[in-house]
Amino acid sequence: MRRMQCQPRVDWQKTVESQGMYYHTADGVPYWDESVYYEFTSTEVDTIEAATYTLDALCLDAVQQVIDRDGFDCFQIPPRYRDLIRRSWDVDEHTIVGRFDLSMTEGRPPKLLEYNADTPTALLEAAVIQWFWLKDCLPNLQQFNSIHDRLIEIFKELREKTGERFYFAAIANHVEDFMTVNYLRDAAIQAGFDTDYLDLEKIGWHAQRRVFTDMSERAIGLCFKLYPWEWMFSDAFGPNVLQAKCRWLEPPWKALLSNKAILPVLWELNPGHPNLLPSSFEPPTHGNYIKKPILGREGANIQVFEGGKLTLENPGPYDGPAVYQELCPLPRFEDRYFALIGSWMVNGWACGMGIREDENPITGNLSRFVPHAFSSS
Repeated sequence: MRRMQCQPRVDWQKTVESQGMYYHTADGVPYWDESVYYEFTSTEVDTIEAATYTLDALCLDAVQQVIDRDGFDCFQIPPRYRDLIRRSWDVDEHTIVGRFDLSMTEGRPPKLLEYNADTPTALLEAAVIQWFWLKDCLPNLQQFNSIHDRLIEIFKELREKTGERFYFAAIANHVEDFMTVNYLRDAAIQAGFDTDYLDLEKIGWHAQRRVFTDMSERAIGLCFKLYPWEWMFSDAFGPNVLQAKCRWLEPPWKALLSNKAILPVLWELNPGHPNLLPSSFEPPTHGNYIKKPILGREGANIQVFEGGKLTLENPGPYDGPAVYQELCPLPRFEDRYFALIGSWMVNGWACGMGIREDENPITGNLSRFVPHAFSSS
């Protein structure tokens, strides 16, 4: 894995905007950064792919164990929603997409930092933007990236099972979320679905019919929402989810995997596993570790402890229960840049990755997305 310099394309901003990425710059600084790329060997790609399949299997087993043990308390799942999660798991409701965040340093297997199992941010840039960059800039190299094809496959599979209109919803006035769900919507259209986009705030509830509705009072039976399950569980309209027959994607059982409480569960079930880091619900008595809010997002409120002392932290709004994970530094390049690998699962397939880099060892919401390539030789 090498960090390589690259000449940005002329008018690259217009190019990525034409592909749907209008959020390429934040506060005047590129979020999409094609001045560099990360080059992998084919062996490294195979290692990441294999680790992703292994971690997916461990996570699915962990969900079953949590449900069998009725272990919802440590996940802060409200009691009224636990049967919803059980039913969703028991009928094997489809999952579409998830992203494992990994640290991969020389001489060590990939290590799981966390699993973004519910809200697939950075999907458009991973599936589309870096793919076209590769074709323009490094056409003789390859990329670990069949994300788009796998999305088409799962949407075709869903289309064969339901003739319902497929709704896609995100928080209003958030361009990244809007473009992410509309990318998914475009893939669903290519698979043959009739679709609609709705701002989440415009989803209605018809009490007499017990259905969620669109702006035309049509019942919503199938909806992909870019909105975490824990937020739905705490919303005033949340209990309506228990009454309506709407099928949500990601499904309710993914609420367990998107919660960082899954990290100590994974370690308890698989102590010493080479792709896992020691994790617990109580702070270690020695060593270096990270404190992570179980419902935190985008690196917010993460604290780094070295030798028992707080050495680094990110601000944020999350102050609830936390888990503790052994400190696993991200690989460092040019003594300045830290790189995190986001490895994607779509419909059970490990099918691509994206790289986030930062001068800060804690990856946050403004950490740059950097493309990647590899050579098969």
